[in-house]
Amino acid sequence: MDANQRQFRNPFSMDTECTNCDALCEEREQVVHGYGDVGAEFLFVGESPSAGAERTGVPFTGDDAGQRVQRILGELGFSRSDADAEEPDLQNVYLTYLTRCRSPERGPTENEITTCEPFLNAEVRMINPHIIVPVGQAALEALAFDYTTRSRDSFDIDAEHATTIRGRGFELVPMKAPTRQTDADTEAFVTHVIEEVFDRDYRQTKGRRSR
Repeated sequence: MDANQRQFRNPFSMDTECTNCDALCEEREQVVHGYGDVGAEFLFVGESPSAGAERTGVPFTGDDAGQRVQRILGELGFSRSDADAEEPDLQNVYLTYLTRCRSPERGPTENEITTCEPFLNAEVRMINPHIIVPVGQAALEALAFDYTTRSRDSFDIDAEHATTIRGRGFELVPMKAPTRQTDADTEAFVTHVIEEVFDRDYRQTKGRRSR
């Protein structure tokens, strides 16, 4: 963890009263900004908060899908908490979303993703991770568009799950949405990170900028 970090929850003090999307302001319970270690080498990015995450205010917590992600983080040595912790004790990982508000009826629109993009861009810039983990198809398409030379529609999360994609300035390690993962999918992702990412010096391949 960064020596100057005071909290895991929304450590960059982003706007928790954002009113940029009228429809979501009427439907949301709270804005869910990023959570975790601001000095992290790994950044997990999902599409939007689940009902559980909206309740806790912490990405990838509060429900069965969140517990699956937290178990993955524990197996990778990123979490020192039980999988059902609502404020997990994390190290070397930061959790966030493309969009910060939840609609109970639908997923985010392209316009909402674009409107929320400055929040994500600021987190990427300030954290400057080595590895970005797009969680789900929408996150993969959005991040691939920003950080690779491939077209957005060339990516399929089922095919790219538990692989490494060379990007511009980062490496992407896509992961299926936890609601769609089987135990075999989870094991494949953990194994890939341990054997193919941890076992090589990914820091050298991406040349991380110093803070």
